[in-house]
Amino acid sequence: MKSLATRPLATRHLATRHLGIDLGGTNLKWAIVERSDERWQTLDRGEQATGAADGPDAVVERLIGMGRRAVAAWPDVSTAGIGVPGLYDPEHGTTRFLVNLPGAWAGRPVGPPVEAELGISVGLINDARAFGLAELRLGAGRGARTLIGLALGTGVGGFVAVDGQVLLGHDGTAGEIGHQTIDPDGPPCGCGNHGCLEAFARADRIAAACGTGSVESAVVAARGGDETALAGLERIGTYLGIGIANMIVVLSPDRVILGGGIAAAGDLLLDPIRAEVGRRVRTTSLDRVELVTAKLGTWAGAIGAAVHGAERARATTTAMAPNGANAASAATTASGGARR
Repeated sequence: MKSLATRPLATRHLATRHLGIDLGGTNLKWAIVERSDERWQTLDRGEQATGAADGPDAVVERLIGMGRRAVAAWPDVSTAGIGVPGLYDPEHGTTRFLVNLPGAWAGRPVGPPVEAELGISVGLINDARAFGLAELRLGAGRGARTLIGLALGTGVGGFVAVDGQVLLGHDGTAGEIGHQTIDPDGPPCGCGNHGCLEAFARADRIAAACGTGSVESAVVAARGGDETALAGLERIGTYLGIGIANMIVVLSPDRVILGGGIAAAGDLLLDPIRAEVGRRVRTTSLDRVELVTAKLGTWAGAIGAAVHGAERARATTTAMAPNGANAASAATTASGGARR
């Protein structure tokens, strides 16, 4: 005889859709990401030229126009996030300093004007942290408990994720792995310090070390057996290995992700990194630390910005719930400081 006892119904959240925009020095990229429970998928994406030389006002207008077109195509989008290549104020949605974007970006409102035009919540996030969120939720970081990552490009971005959350810190700057000092007597860095990892491993330094005009050419040359390119990758891998070893000693991650165009070199770069890490790490078992390449390519920034917008809004909603005083504190930390 079948029991008539009440059985709990399985809880299932409706799917929600979110817009992410990646503000790059050359291109603006957008992505529509769908969330259903804790499952994420990318539904649509596109790009256009940034036109950075036209100045901040023109770039923000392009962000608004891109957002309008995306929301018109996907009218059920409920939140948005914007990844920015530099420092920002998470409380006010303004930029502080953007690498490789000319003009007066200090104190420039970016989130508020886009939010006002689109009529949905908009949050800013650093583009490297957006890369991390994307890889954590949809890419090579899924399932990792403690995760660190580097995005190698014009600069060296980074992120740290612990227990499923990308750490932002009180002002969104947590995870600046590229600005740890590798050599106190090293070359100057764009941040004003000397000897940062970025000063050794950004794109132009990689190309120079490999004797080529670009990172892409360096990868091709190394794969073809060019001795200068191979020696250059080994030298860059040594610097990256020092930086990654420092992070492993501090965080004992179970996975490390390497992204950016140079990651296409595969083991030609990963092997010298592994060798240097092996020489320097003595506090944890490296058998349990994976070194992998990113999966989402150049769209990770836009995808991660969409994820940030979604999670920021959920954290804010939780904080506003009854008896949510403790949740409010947690939400502010997780979202980088919700604006409202």
